[in-house]
Amino acid sequence: MDLLIGLSIPFLGTTLGSAMVFFMKDTINKKIEKMLLGFASGVMIAAAIWSLIVPSIDMAQEQGKIAWFPAAIGFLLGIAFLLILDSIIPHLHLKTDKPEGIKAKFKKTTMLVFAVTLHNIPEGMAVGVTFAGALIGNTGLTIAGAFALAVGIAIQNFPEGAIISMPLKNENISKIRAFTYGTLSGIVEPIGAIITILITRLVIPILPYLLSFAAGAMIYVVVEELIPESQAGEHSNIGTIGVAIGFTIMMILDVALG
Repeated sequence: MDLLIGLSIPFLGTTLGSAMVFFMKDTINKKIEKMLLGFASGVMIAAAIWSLIVPSIDMAQEQGKIAWFPAAIGFLLGIAFLLILDSIIPHLHLKTDKPEGIKAKFKKTTMLVFAVTLHNIPEGMAVGVTFAGALIGNTGLTIAGAFALAVGIAIQNFPEGAIISMPLKNENISKIRAFTYGTLSGIVEPIGAIITILITRLVIPILPYLLSFAAGAMIYVVVEELIPESQAGEHSNIGTIGVAIGFTIMMILDVALG
């Protein structure tokens, strides 16, 4: 039961955020949007470090491996994995009309959803691998720490859900459809988490690699998309402030509950 609740928390964050399409105006204030993007970046950076990379190093050391090796290899593989997906999956980012990935005749709304779905893959993996480590035991990972990560990701999924559903509403589709698309973009998280748990339980020795792999995938999203979008256009420090707040909140959650 704890596992099901934990895996559902990030998806709930996306769903609640997408529901803002029913309560907010047609557009999000640009400064608020930059703040939210920066906040999401800070949460993901802190989660990658405190919830994934540090446990990966500690676990490798306890297993008698070179402490930094799994963290370094897994991190680079995570970056490469998202880079490949980014190059293959047809998707479209907000505020641009130039699609990325393999050319396909999808609708603009579909490719916008694909872009957010791509972002959510590493988050689902991160939650899955931490819960898997906690369930296995003797890994240094705890259920409380896994819940802290799930809550942190849910917090940053809330603004992400709003940021994707609001523009969809402006693409001449109904609020209900915009909400549905925004919600569906987050369904990949519990699915990715379950797949990661199954892989981890089958091959326990690779857990340090999977932790850092998820970290690398998350950092890719931050560096490639979230921070550039939070700093785009007229320069503002609001995005940077958002990063600081998000990082601090996630760090406190992880240290206090982990």
